[in-house]
Amino acid sequence: MTIGSTGSSEVSLARALARAALAVDLGRFDAGVIAKAKICLLDFLSCAFEAKNHPWSRQAIGIAREVRDGATVIGTRTPASPGDAAFANAVMGHGLVREDMHVASICHHGVVIWPTLLALSERTPLSGATFLAAGIIGYETGAQIGRALFTADLARLYRPTGLVAPLGAALAGSYALGLTEDAATCAMAIAANTSSGLNEWPRAGGSEMYFHPGFAARNAIAAIELAEAGARASETILEGEAGLFAAFRRQPAPADILLFAGAEPEIMAVYNKPAPACNFAQTAAQTALRVARELGTSEDIATVSIRVPEAAARYPGCDSKGPFHNALQAKMSIPFSVAAVLARGALEEENYADVDDIRILRLVERTDLQSTPDLTAAFPASQGAEILVGLHNGRTIRQRLDNVIAATPAEIRARFRQAASSVIGDRARDLEDLIDNCPSLPDSRVIAARCRLEPIEQRLRPAS
Repeated sequence: MTIGSTGSSEVSLARALARAALAVDLGRFDAGVIAKAKICLLDFLSCAFEAKNHPWSRQAIGIAREVRDGATVIGTRTPASPGDAAFANAVMGHGLVREDMHVASICHHGVVIWPTLLALSERTPLSGATFLAAGIIGYETGAQIGRALFTADLARLYRPTGLVAPLGAALAGSYALGLTEDAATCAMAIAANTSSGLNEWPRAGGSEMYFHPGFAARNAIAAIELAEAGARASETILEGEAGLFAAFRRQPAPADILLFAGAEPEIMAVYNKPAPACNFAQTAAQTALRVARELGTSEDIATVSIRVPEAAARYPGCDSKGPFHNALQAKMSIPFSVAAVLARGALEEENYADVDDIRILRLVERTDLQSTPDLTAAFPASQGAEILVGLHNGRTIRQRLDNVIAATPAEIRARFRQAASSVIGDRARDLEDLIDNCPSLPDSRVIAARCRLEPIEQRLRPAS
């Protein structure tokens, strides 16, 4: 059943979305959708645990204000305010550049939604079923607004995650807490006022990209709490003459933005990245791996032609051939990602460990990146890539993938177990079990609690 239509020109888009979301029945999602939500949560936590000691993660953890009985900062003993915990957890979840991806909205929704809900679950008891349903609603809301809002030109300037994920997270939290329609509408509108995130970082070599989801999650919580406190906001924040669409797209908003209008919820269109790199580099890197399997050695390569959709070729940093000052610039670059796979014969985090690797940089110089009409026409339903590698002996190796190959649930679980156990030890298995049993949990705060380090005194306590 389609929900979310305004039904009347007198009902604002924000109110229509809030009304539709709050009316969602916990039982409306089938087992496949629930399973997808659990996998997305596991994948987010996997990234957060693995990125815990990266510089940007340590910086975000370092500014979290410790409060008594606060919310969990993943992998620490520090209880923090809900907003600070959500900020730090979102930064950690984004720290590998391996967060889940919704291609049509060019957005990473989970890295904002899950930190928001985890923090709220420790403030207000939420059943596991409510927790997961709220997450699915958050993905749906952000994805539908992002689909309507973003063009390739807009995405070159503004970070999609920073613009639309706060709205999805605000409505997810409103649903989770059982806010009134008025309050949920205001929460979304306040969150829209915080939409931000500029795309200068790929060119300048800045690290602010890692903090975009942190600001979005913290702002979503602030918007929810302000709405709870009675703050009022502009109902016409989406379609108004100075609303979101007018300000960023410079066009009128659509007449309707519908929730759950497709054959499947939008969370089912989310894919979990197989590699820690930009979304637009994923398929090209996977295609390069197929080429590498036919190569004798990368020294045989004379030319590398990379073909991708126009959106990939035009996204900031994706066409960069250097110089690369840090791993983030390399992870954004399609030429670097392809060259690293060809040079190393693997697709993994270590591909970006040395941005001065001469073997990779020589291949980068030999690359030619272009968009093609067929791949552009197939996007965003499919995100394909084609690579032609010319060898010194005159032979050409050609490989093509019509779409990205997502990480499988088994792969996601394996990397979760490895990352989580390295931080919280044997409790990682308990955490996975809690998430698997989330729909039946009477109180979902136990999930966040399992993400904490045990107090030192508890860890030293002798077994009974």
